[in-house]
Amino acid sequence: MVLDELDRKILSCLQENARISNAELAEMVGLSPSPCWRRVRALEDAGVVRKYAAIVEPKVIGLPVNVFVSVTLEKQVEDWLERFEAALQDRPEVMECYLMTGEFDYLLRVVVPDLQAYEKFVLEHLTRIQGISGIKSSFALKQVQYKTALPLGHLAN
Repeated sequence: MVLDELDRKILSCLQENARISNAELAEMVGLSPSPCWRRVRALEDAGVVRKYAAIVEPKVIGLPVNVFVSVTLEKQVEDWLERFEAALQDRPEVMECYLMTGEFDYLLRVVVPDLQAYEKFVLEHLTRIQGISGIKSSFALKQVQYKTALPLGHLAN
């Protein structure tokens, strides 16, 4: 899908406020409501807009601890990778998981209420995944920057 200037404006507005009404969105991007709605639907149908979500403040709901976990597998072969990834799919504390290049195989971002909860996650879940040869944890002291809006400048013609 080729995105034009109106699509980029729509995406920018939706990334800032996904709860904006179609009428408000249309006004902000300079369209009438019906064509604006059709463009939003086209962006959704094309998979450009994957879903809408509320961003919840972790500290307010008792999840102040962010842990970045580097995981090394014994072998980086397809069935081991699939097994590891499948084991993490239903773990609610695993917010992000990336297959990496470099000195470790996976990087996870885990949120937990405290160190005891992290210890329980590691001992009862992570270490029980077959094929892990190393786990290194780094605890975030402070979140300096957090964004959910993707940069769109590279899409300009």
